[in-house]
Amino acid sequence: MDIVLLEDVKSLGKKGELVKVSDGYARNFILPKKLGVEATPKNLNDLKLKKANEAKQAAEQLAAAKELAEKINKLSVSLTMRAGEGGRAFGSVSGKEIAVAAAEQLGLEIDKKKMILPEPIKTFGVHEVPIRLHREVTAKLTVKVTEA
Repeated sequence: MDIVLLEDVKSLGKKGELVKVSDGYARNFILPKKLGVEATPKNLNDLKLKKANEAKQAAEQLAAAKELAEKINKLSVSLTMRAGEGGRAFGSVSGKEIAVAAAEQLGLEIDKKKMILPEPIKTFGVHEVPIRLHREVTAKLTVKVTEA
């Protein structure tokens, strides 16, 4: 029996795949647990339409991420930090502080988890902070850290 999987099934296949299984396995396991449906022409057509819709949505998300990346690349955020003895920075600037400053100064809601900061910024000056907007799109936000 041919089955279209609705969920990932270990040792059988991934969601959306067309697989051939024995009739008993389909009747007693796959169909009752709603892990798949029988591969009728209607179900195959539904699968095709669903995949086309998902591809369209993925393309739209990629285009939106590229547009936002172009916007972010042109912008910069200014932060002030207290200075300790000898002009050294007192404390550090984290992704959370950058996200809050971006929201206040630029009106952009950037998730702090999307910022790729291997370690907090501990020096004054201009820093480039990479922001992963999409699997394929990374923008660079300019952060200017000045002495308070």
